[in-house]
This record gives sequence, structure tokens and C-alpha cells, in this order.
Amino acid sequence: MCPPETQSTFRQRKGEKCSRSSTFRLWPSPTPFVIGRFPRTGHIFPFGGVLDSFQQMGPMARSVDDLSLLLPLIAGPDHIDPGLVPMPLDDPKAVALTDLRVAFHSDNGIITPSPETAKVVRDAAAILDDRGLIINAVRPHGIEQSYDLMIGLLSADGGASIRRLLQDAGTKAHTLPWLGLAEPADATRFDALMLKWSRFRSIMLSFFKDYDLILSPVNAFPAMLPGSSGADLEAFSYTMAYNMTGWPAAVVRGGTSPDGLPVGVQIVAHPWREDVALAVAGYLEKALGGFNPPPI
Repeated sequence: MCPPETQSTFRQRKGEKCSRSSTFRLWPSPTPFVIGRFPRTGHIFPFGGVLDSFQQMGPMARSVDDLSLLLPLIAGPDHIDPGLVPMPLDDPKAVALTDLRVAFHSDNGIITPSPETAKVVRDAAAILDDRGLIINAVRPHGIEQSYDLMIGLLSADGGASIRRLLQDAGTKAHTLPWLGLAEPADATRFDALMLKWSRFRSIMLSFFKDYDLILSPVNAFPAMLPGSSGADLEAFSYTMAYNMTGWPAAVVRGGTSPDGLPVGVQIVAHPWREDVALAVAGYLEKALGGFNPPPI
């Protein structure tokens, strides 16, 4: 999995998205893609291992239109990655926005976001409300478990999978603050973690039956500078929740902090509905201004 500061900086500076059961998202700010959508053959994070479903990378782009052009080119089975599913990829242009039901929250109950981050989410919800979408201020029950559960799963093997990836890459260097603290779980604890993960996914899915989208922060803070995220790992819990559910998500830039740093908003859709995430991301991108090159 890429260093958290890299995920945050790239997502919010470029406005990209990554999808699935991955630790990454659909990006023109940050987002994740569904596992089983894109081949991981030859990736830095290949298929395989206990946490296979977290090892899914999505593309990055500066605009939602670019993402929509790119996805059909890279999606689908390659007859090598055993996790790929031949699921049709629908067209974002065919999505009727006013039919969509949106749940939004600016605080996940784990870490309170910065004021500008919360405002970006509320502003995005107001824009969708004005467009005629059905908006409800509510967060999924159980989402407050996501940080502890994700860290427990990532460290359950004592860091063996991460060290394997580092070894395959010919390095020992990393920026994962939790790796040195990871302790292998015994069989009983590992079984309990896997059961808790399944129940978490079920609870989240039950919540989603009444909505088509979830709108939330992508991080508790504006874009972080490289190397500055170690003390704020909980800030990434806003995406960890959807790494564990495996739902597609897109992120677009929604505003700018007083320090001039980009602030992203995350758009999460139902499994295999990247088209819905991209349709709403595209609308918000245009309404909020999208990616603007920094002055240099």
C-alpha cells in the first residue's frame, strides 16, 4: 500500500479517484475502485495474500472526463489475475442525477475534520440538493469501527505481507508508521478479526440499501505534505472504511484551505457502480472548480 502521505497528496492535489476493495481510489482527487475491476498483473501491489482485497490500485487523472475515457481501456479480465470479474462498466453520461439518493456526513466519529474540510462536504451536499438530488445528513452505523478494524487487519500478519512487497521491490525503506508495531495475531484473534470484518461489511451494506451515494471527507485534513502524516493516521479513516467494503469511490477537489492546500470530497457508490460515482464527481467538479494548477 502506498505511503499515506502519497495517497493524500496525490488525491487532493490532482483530484483523482481509485476504486474497490483497495487501499486506493478512483482519482482526480482521491478515490478507490472495486476489487475485481482492474487487473493487478505487474502492479507494485500484485494479487495474492491474506489481504488480497486491499491490493487494488485505480488510475489517476486531472479531470473526471479523463477518468471516464481511461476506465474502459484498463478494466476487465486479463486471464492472469484470478480476482477479475467480467462485470460491465456503465456509462456515467447515462446516469439520471435527480433520481439519486445521497447520504452525507462530515464527521465519521473517529476523528473530527478541520473546519474547512467539513465545510467542503456541506457545500458539496448543498450543490447536489440544489440540483434536485435527495439529500440526507446521516452517516453509516458502525463506520466508527473502521480505523481500529483496518489497522488490526493490516497488522494481523505482523507486517509479513508488507515486508514481502518491500523485498520484492528490493528495498527495506517505507513510511508506514504502524509497521514496526505490528504483532502477528494468533489463530483465535485472526478468526475474530475476519468475522468482525464480514459483519462490518454487512452492516455498511444494509445502510446503503436506502441510498445511492455517500458523500464524505476523503481525509480529516487538507492535503498533507510528504512525511507529515504519521501522527495523523486516523485522518485516513475516511477512506479506510471503503477499503474494507470494496465500494468504488471518486474524489474531486472541493475547496482550498487557508494555507492554500487543496481539500477533497469523497463520493462513494454501490458495488460496480463507478458510473454513478463518476457522474456525480463530474457534476461537482464543474460546480466546485476542479483541479487548478498551483502558481509556480
